[in-house]
Formats: sequence, structure tokens, C-alpha cells
Amino acid sequence: MVETIRTLIVEDNKTFSQALKSLLHSGFSSMDVEECRSGRGVLEKVRAFVPDLIFMDIKLVGENGLEITRKIREAHCHAVIVILTSYDLQEYREAAARCGADYFVSKGTCTAREILKLVESVFSEATE
Repeated sequence: MVETIRTLIVEDNKTFSQALKSLLHSGFSSMDVEECRSGRGVLEKVRAFVPDLIFMDIKLVGENGLEITRKIREAHCHAVIVILTSYDLQEYREAAARCGADYFVSKGTCTAREILKLVESVFSEATE
């Protein structure tokens, strides 16, 4: 496993963002987690923080998470991007893939354990 995983949570719901941050810290004590509450400033944050992992909501204040994902990919950022949304629709899944997201996870059906397992599997594969 990578020693320190730099993670960016892009989520406008403060309660959800803090719960996800707490979950990630409980599973990965050395994880460095930053947050963005709106679409504004995300690209600057990505350039400054250089995350390994990004959790991206689709519906954000100021911009669309799918469009931000596309822009991150165009900037040649190699972070693993997980779309984490309440909008579990096939057209969103397809759009997420076209925009360069690595994973699509539904907030309504995904458990805390599944999120931790996803992060663990992504970074254990990276070190093999």
C-alpha cells in the first residue's frame, strides 16, 4: 500500500463530506484528506495538492462534477477519480466514463465497508 494517500473530496454536502473524511481516516490513518465544497477552485486545488485519489460529486455549486472530471483529465492529472453521487442513472455512469472517471459509486447503495475496500484495492494494485 502507498504510504500516504493524498485524497481530495469534492462535495457540497458538508455532513457527507465530513463523514467520508472520517471514514477514510478510520481506514487509512496516514491518509491526507483535503476538501472542496464547490466546483470553483477545484482545478487549482488539484494542481496545488496533487491528489492520488479524488471523490467527486456530480451536482456541485458553481460547476458540474463530470465537467470538472473532464478538465482534470485534460490537465493530465493521473489521480484515481471516483464519482460518488446520489444520481445512480445509467446515463450518468456513461457520461462519467466518457469524462475519464475511474469508478462510479452510488451514495444510496454503497456501504462504508465497500468504499474502504475500493480504496484499498485501488492502491494495493498500484503497488504490485
